[in-house]
Amino acid sequence: MNVVINGVRYHVKQCGSGFPLLLLHGFTGDSSTWTPFCDSWGSHSQLIIPDIIGHGESDSPEDVNLYTMEAAAQAIAGILDHLAISQIDLLGYSLGGRLALTFAFAYPERVRKLILESSSPGLVTEEERHQRQMNDAKLANFIKENGIPAFVDYWENIPLFASMKSLPEKVRVKIREQRLQNSPIGLGNSLLGMGTGSQPSWWESLHKLSCDVMLMVGEKDQKFCSIAEQMAVTIRNSSLVMIANCGHAIHVEDQEKFGTIVSDFLSKKKN
Repeated sequence: MNVVINGVRYHVKQCGSGFPLLLLHGFTGDSSTWTPFCDSWGSHSQLIIPDIIGHGESDSPEDVNLYTMEAAAQAIAGILDHLAISQIDLLGYSLGGRLALTFAFAYPERVRKLILESSSPGLVTEEERHQRQMNDAKLANFIKENGIPAFVDYWENIPLFASMKSLPEKVRVKIREQRLQNSPIGLGNSLLGMGTGSQPSWWESLHKLSCDVMLMVGEKDQKFCSIAEQMAVTIRNSSLVMIANCGHAIHVEDQEKFGTIVSDFLSKKKN
């Protein structure tokens, strides 16, 4: 299904039935990130799986102003309006987690439960944000000058994904092939508009979240374990789950355990 919001076409997959669960992939990912869970989660939830702007089969417009977190959150609201869905459970991974958190603050009445996998609320200081913006701009320029294959060679070898080296080769090849399908304009503009340095910092607002929140991190991902521990202190109705023998991409590294934990959380009554 395609939905056009503010002139941008968004590709959206759907499967399953039940209370709506909207799923947001990470940077360089697409909706295929979540299709392995259609059978298990689809038995209790109606899965709504968009390609974030600049990714997958959604449009990759030239105008970087269309890639802000606020615009992306507004697009999700537009997709839900198109489907006549008023409230959802929401799961986001990494970039998708930052977008999920932004959506939860912009539209609190539309989120019943929030699951953040390997996600952050942004950066605390202006100096950190400025430094990150410069780094992301360099990376965006690298993609523009060298193309997607050279970028994917670099991206799959950053320390954040070190634990994925031990995955079966066919899994790693599949992830690489999916990443290679992306648009250089889309990924570059995503870094510029939705990078951690460009988004609002939500640290000071975390205490305002009223929905049930589950924070999921892999124990090998020390940076995001630390971030999640700090978030859990501030978010009222939160639980923190650390998954053994996993790094940043828990949903890939231990798909079965990840799927079960998510299902259990969604089935629990509100605190």
